[in-house]
Order: sequence, then C-alpha cells, then structure tokens
Amino acid sequence: MESTGNSKFLSFDAYTLKIIAVIGMIGNHVAIAFAEVLPLPLMIFLFGIGGLTYVIMAYFVVEGYRHTSSYKKYIGRLFLFAIIAQAFHPTVLGVTDMTGTGFFFNILFAIIWALIMLKLYDTIKIRPLFWLVFVLMCFVSIFMDLLFLGLIVPVLYYAIKKENTRRVVPGVVVGVYYLIFGAFSALTPIMYFTTDDPLLAAEIRAAVEAMGMPMEIMIATPTFALGAFVGAFLIRNFNGERGKRSKWLFYVAYPAHLAIIAVILWATGMAAFNLFGLAF
Repeated sequence: MESTGNSKFLSFDAYTLKIIAVIGMIGNHVAIAFAEVLPLPLMIFLFGIGGLTYVIMAYFVVEGYRHTSSYKKYIGRLFLFAIIAQAFHPTVLGVTDMTGTGFFFNILFAIIWALIMLKLYDTIKIRPLFWLVFVLMCFVSIFMDLLFLGLIVPVLYYAIKKENTRRVVPGVVVGVYYLIFGAFSALTPIMYFTTDDPLLAAEIRAAVEAMGMPMEIMIATPTFALGAFVGAFLIRNFNGERGKRSKWLFYVAYPAHLAIIAVILWATGMAAFNLFGLAF
C-alpha cells in the first residue's frame, strides 16, 4: 500500500481507519433503528458519522482485492457473513429499502457485487463493453445498501491510477451525491414543520408514512455528506501501514452489531423480529 507522505500528526494506519469506520457504521445504524426516539441532534450526529464508513471500507476492499492470495476465498468469506447479517438486516435497516420490494440486501452483498465488477474490469479489455456491463450492474445494485454508490465507489478506487486523486475522488463523489439527494430529502420534513396549512401538513405526513421513511432520517440525510468528506480526508492521510491485525474486524462487527440492535428493537417492542424478512 502506497503512502502519500503525510506528516505523522495527520497520519492513520489501516487498523485505526477500520476502527473509525466501524464506529461510524454502528452510529449510523443506531440512528436509523432508533430515529423516532433519539434526540434529534444526537440522531443527526450519529447518522452523519455513518457517511465515512463506506468511503473507508471500500478503499480497503479494493486493497484486499489487489493483494488477496485467493479471490474465491475472499468472496466466500464475505458471502458467509453476508448471509448471517441478512438475517437481522430487515429488522434494523428495512426502513432504508427505497425499492419497497422487501428484496433489499446488506452492504456485504454490495461489496461482493463490487468485487465481481473489479474482476470484470480486469477481464473485459474492450472498455466500452465493460462500461455497458457496469451500467447494467448498477441497475441491479439498487436492491442493495447504498444503491449504485456501493458499486461506483470501489470502481473509482480501482480505476483511478494517480494515488492521491483516487484516495480523494470517491469520498467527494459520495459527499456531493448526498448533499444533493439530502437537500431534496430534507425539504419534505422542513415543509411539514414550517407550514401553517394543516391540510398540507396532513398530506405530507401521509406521503412520508407511505414511504416508510421517518422524517428524522430525511432531515439527517444531508449530514451523511459531511461524513463522506471526512472519510475522503482520512483515506487521503492513510500512511500505508497495517497497524494491528484486523482481518476479521469488519466481517464480525457487521452481523454482530445488527443482531444486537435487532434484539433490542424486538425486546423493547419497537419492531417485530424480522428474520430473513419473516416477522415474528
């Protein structure tokens, strides 16, 4: 892994960055799961720090692809933990299913999809054909966490050749997307809380309830962009050092924290236990 030569004061090893990413992930998922009971400022903060998670993890997914001794084993490990995590994913993050189909797969499936895309990038030498396949695979990725961004970010990390540029651009792309998407998302609840027209307020409330997305999350969405920009800054200052060994950190932390949150939601009566999409 190539260092960019930053000062030690703003230098982060892989272990530190992965810990930061895991903390951001847990904070974001707590915010989503408990959006309706958390104080709004805390919920917005927790949601925001989640923005840096995939920016960091996707970088190390690409590094893992570059340096793995067995692509098949890499995919296999991810698939095993993806299946485990999917058992609890609908309970915790079902509200983020923007397709409304119920077939919404967790971020580990998105990472597997991205790894397949990277292999195709290396295999398909006719670039127009590759980009056509890429677009088609982006359509499939709307059924996964982070939608098409889950595919775009790793491809950017892999396709951009200049080291400093590739470390920064993916996080900036995510940040700009969420600034734009978040502005539209936040507009609806802002209209709801500021209107003096009770009929309009009732119509907005009904529309939001039909989408199944709590207004608190819609308000918080733009802060995801700030987390993405911070993630780009952190990856820009990665010093190329491994730090403590953390091969299994994200593999275990992802399904484990989803299971804990799901049990808390079920035990407190805040949500039915939705195991693989089957409510109990």
